[in-house]
Amino acid sequence: MTDATPRLRPGYLQPGTSSFADFLAAEAPDLLPSRRPLPPGDAAQLAPHGTTIVAATFPGGVVMAGDRRATMGNIIAQRDIEKVFPADEFSCVGIAGTAGLAVEMVRLFQVELEHYEKIEGTTLSMDGKANRLAALIRANLGMAMQGLAVVPLFAGFDLAADQGRIFSYDVTGGRYEETAFHAVGSGSLFARGSLKKLYRDDLDPDGCVTAVVQALYDAADDDSATGGPDLTRRIFPVVHVITADGGRRMPDDEVARIADRILASRMVRPDGPSAELT
Repeated sequence: MTDATPRLRPGYLQPGTSSFADFLAAEAPDLLPSRRPLPPGDAAQLAPHGTTIVAATFPGGVVMAGDRRATMGNIIAQRDIEKVFPADEFSCVGIAGTAGLAVEMVRLFQVELEHYEKIEGTTLSMDGKANRLAALIRANLGMAMQGLAVVPLFAGFDLAADQGRIFSYDVTGGRYEETAFHAVGSGSLFARGSLKKLYRDDLDPDGCVTAVVQALYDAADDDSATGGPDLTRRIFPVVHVITADGGRRMPDDEVARIADRILASRMVRPDGPSAELT
């Protein structure tokens, strides 16, 4: 005897939205981080927080890098956390804020882009990707008001415009396109100040990676929540490089060579390289 009871609910069998987040909100809203009820109060000190993320463009692509430290109040919660993730073949996202929620949001964003491609038969535009991430952040506003904020940095190579692009956000989901470089997180003020002196619009990929790692070093020099290169444990920043050929995470040994070169120069000049006055 056959069982006539359908295995899947009707919503799973009907054509629907190209947004996986909208589908999840209709069929299993309890799986969305923003739909989970929280008791009143400030939960900011109850979870590890990720800190500084830096991105910069160069002719033909974009680089994003993140330090490896997560903090919980005045405690170092983790020394080797990863904060930069591929979103799809031509984009990546770096997380700052509540680490657990941020990683969950990144995973949802990755599925969102993959779901759209399967439903529509084409990849989402760069602006479309940035808008989808803004919607996910906006849905997390309730948790952000209780101290569990997630503020990512999004970057990628726009095949239509043939250039690297960077987008920043606020906790309400406001989306802002940045020019040349940007940083988010507790050490972002120092990282952006560093890049103002080091960045040039004619940098090659290696020079751009060196500039963002220098910026992370400067952020770690002045911000206790940002971790610098850890020579004893051989922990170095996570660096993604995205061009028209796609994105890749730089192997740790490549990043280590750049970091070692920077550290050697800092032994001579602790405050870093000087910038031209003109």
